[in-house]
Amino acid sequence: MAKSRDLCRRIDRSDGFATLTLDLFSGSPNPNPCSYSRSAKRVRVSCASPAAAAAEENRSNPFDSLSEEVLFLILDRLESDPLDKKSFSLVCRSFYAAESRHRRALTPLRSGLLPAALARYPSVSRLDLSLCPSVTDAALASVGGALRSSLRSIDLSRSRGFSYAGIESVAVNCAALVEINLSNATDLSDAAAAAIGRARNLEKLWLARCKMVTDMGIGCIAVGCQKLRLLCLKWCLGISDLGVGLVAVKCKQLRSLDLSFVPITEKCLPAVLQLPHLEDLALVGCLSIDDEGLMSVKQESKSLQVLDMSNCQHVNHAGFSSLLSKTPELREISLAYYCKVTHSLASSLQKLYNLQSIKLDGCEVTTSGLKTMANSCRSLGELSLSKCSGVTDEGLSFFVTKHKGLVKLDVTCCRNITDLSLASITSSCTSLTNLSMESCILVSREGFRLIGQHCHLLEELDLTDNDLDDEGLRAISGCHNLSVLKIGICLKISDEGLIHVAKGCPNLQELDLYRSVGITDIGVMAIARGCPLLQIINLSYCTEVTDYSLRSLSKCSNLNTLEIRGCQVSSSGLAVVAVGCRKLTKLDIKKCYFVDDAGMLLLARFSQNLRQINLSYCSVTDVGLLALASVSCLQNMTILHSGGLTSNGLAAVLVACGGLTKVKLHSSFKPLIPKPILEHVEARGCLFQWRDKPFQVELEPSEVWKQQSQEMHV
Repeated sequence: MAKSRDLCRRIDRSDGFATLTLDLFSGSPNPNPCSYSRSAKRVRVSCASPAAAAAEENRSNPFDSLSEEVLFLILDRLESDPLDKKSFSLVCRSFYAAESRHRRALTPLRSGLLPAALARYPSVSRLDLSLCPSVTDAALASVGGALRSSLRSIDLSRSRGFSYAGIESVAVNCAALVEINLSNATDLSDAAAAAIGRARNLEKLWLARCKMVTDMGIGCIAVGCQKLRLLCLKWCLGISDLGVGLVAVKCKQLRSLDLSFVPITEKCLPAVLQLPHLEDLALVGCLSIDDEGLMSVKQESKSLQVLDMSNCQHVNHAGFSSLLSKTPELREISLAYYCKVTHSLASSLQKLYNLQSIKLDGCEVTTSGLKTMANSCRSLGELSLSKCSGVTDEGLSFFVTKHKGLVKLDVTCCRNITDLSLASITSSCTSLTNLSMESCILVSREGFRLIGQHCHLLEELDLTDNDLDDEGLRAISGCHNLSVLKIGICLKISDEGLIHVAKGCPNLQELDLYRSVGITDIGVMAIARGCPLLQIINLSYCTEVTDYSLRSLSKCSNLNTLEIRGCQVSSSGLAVVAVGCRKLTKLDIKKCYFVDDAGMLLLARFSQNLRQINLSYCSVTDVGLLALASVSCLQNMTILHSGGLTSNGLAAVLVACGGLTKVKLHSSFKPLIPKPILEHVEARGCLFQWRDKPFQVELEPSEVWKQQSQEMHV
């Protein structure tokens, strides 16, 4: 107590207290905490009323002298981890109250928690209910009553169970509301749309897959929500040209309009193109739009900057060229799975002086078309040719030499390009930050070394399923800004190459090593030591990976996704990860045969943020599965061929896990689980997927699996 005496002092007061307090602001050296922790507590030596005790506590608490402004500044710096805020609120009463007033965003896991949460946080402006599988009208009524003046945004994109009455409660009561996301609310009809129309200040509205909403409903929205700036009607199959035309006439402030897969024709396009502020238009999969219709459109749009016409199967270069002539300010164009990209089509890009991004995924691209595109466009920053047939060394090399400012390039599954293309890419486009080259099977291991030698600014690199080796990884380790590296199904890489990556890429956050069978514990341990920011790692079917890897990964405190299916790991290794990686949200341990109930018990205790888990083929019984029911965040489970489970145990887990939104089970369980239980779980918003996959014990050798995969793509 000699050292701690400098930090503690006794206060004798006339009101009946003798208090031993800890001087938090002392300049003396810190003593051993254990030596004075008992003495630092206040000790009441005579009786006093509770009110007097509370008053004394408030007067002597040094934290109470901090202003709300200071506390808010502290809380602003704790945004990244919710647990930090929780710890902050438990310090004292003033911190608790400050955290309550400071919180602006709320994401509850179940609507049953809403009343307490709304009482605790009265200043919430952004309410995300997308993780709640079921939200009732009563719950939305409580939101409308509690957040009348503060609520600006509500997300119900994955929730069920509410009707127009609940939406109306929020729309009418929350006058400051500017954003509503009702995507996937397939049961909502025009009555719900009419309720939305009462939100007069609404600026952003998502109605994707609201298939029962018709022109009448969208008309109510158009009349009532004339301040709309963003409207998503993707897959709204009940809406036609009439409804879209009403929106275009009434909502003159629209900046973004998504009409993907809506059964419209060219008849509504004149009104849409006349929107004075429209910048982003998506017409993906609008099959009723054709060349003749587009050529008949005479209106121009000088504000449109982003156009997506992917999958418009009845539009060819004539119609597209006609539309481009009416939209001279375009910056981004997407024509994925479009018609053949020829010289004629590419020539239509010539007058788009501001064009920066072209996406042609899945198209047939001719060499002449690629060359013409290179000459027509002035300063492209992004080009996507993913899964494009017809891409050759001649065409691609010509293009990249003309556009040396490219920062994003995707040539995934361009199976005809060779080292010549890669040499042109790396020598010309040294400013690349994103490069995707999955399954470019004619590029040699020597070619991949050029990437690391020239493209030092790379942040994301995908070389999945290629002839990459350790020397290639040594070169790539020179890309010190790399945050995402995907090198799955690279059968020639080993620990040696991974060690180079660990030393050279300290900012790595995502690493994919799926079926890269040359990787062992040594390589994984090097990554864990050298890449402390790691958040996502896929080690599936790296059969030499054991518990030693998991012990090293447990030091990566930011890890949120771990895929280790088919690895030689056990409950012991999983337990260490559970303790060290408290942010873990996704776990795939399929075919980890040595993981049993012991692993589940510790996972349930320490991984309270877990949302998705795959337990197929594991040695887990009812005991372990029931333990997982205590993980309140759990939403998605896959359980196939787990021999230790019974129908009774599974039924108990389904009832106990109130937050489940998706469960994948073997079809043999379906007749064994009582039908009322299945109906009860489905009523809470859970979707069941029944699979009849045969039991498979042996893992296919990676060489065989890779050959079969390539044959499927031919």
